[in-house]
Amino acid sequence: MELIQELSKFSAATICEAMGNQGYLPSGIKPIASNMKICGPAYTVQTMPRDNVLLHRAYAYAKAGDVLIANCSGFYEAGYWGDLMSLGAKTKGINGLVIDACVRDADDIEAMGFPVFSRGLCIRGTSNHGDGTLNEAIVIGEVLINPGDIVVGDRDGVVVVPFEKIAETIEKAKAREAKEERTRAELRKGRPSIQIYGWDEKFGY
Repeated sequence: MELIQELSKFSAATICEAMGNQGYLPSGIKPIASNMKICGPAYTVQTMPRDNVLLHRAYAYAKAGDVLIANCSGFYEAGYWGDLMSLGAKTKGINGLVIDACVRDADDIEAMGFPVFSRGLCIRGTSNHGDGTLNEAIVIGEVLINPGDIVVGDRDGVVVVPFEKIAETIEKAKAREAKEERTRAELRKGRPSIQIYGWDEKFGY
């Protein structure tokens, strides 16, 4: 989708600002390698604590280009995802994983270049009961995520753009980047940011 490709050109922080500082996931969810980036439609997963069967099903059912995004019921002390699942998902064309929990096999995942954003790393294994939901609305932090919403992540964090707001967000992100470029031009001239923003009159300089 052309709009998704255009959205992927912006940083997660710029998109978050463009949406009025909304849509951001908890700051503890970060890429397992700093150079990892992610962008694509959400394929949502809700698992029971310490169980990863739904994640195996998710990458099998999701479409190429999708981003798996998972709520693991607030239980972080397990490695819900590893190198074998990453290989399977990458082979299917999945764009990456965002998980509100921990993963493992970080070195191997990084080496294969499959983007994974998580709460951290945990070596503890999981169970296989299989309860949960696939491709239904989930909540991570304070963000409601519907299937098909666009997930964007980079080193700074992850933001979710509602599907119906993609075009609007792109336009606001463009405007923000243009404004920031004007600010950079003033900074290069030697003007401090407190003057550029007009805060010197309000707060003193």
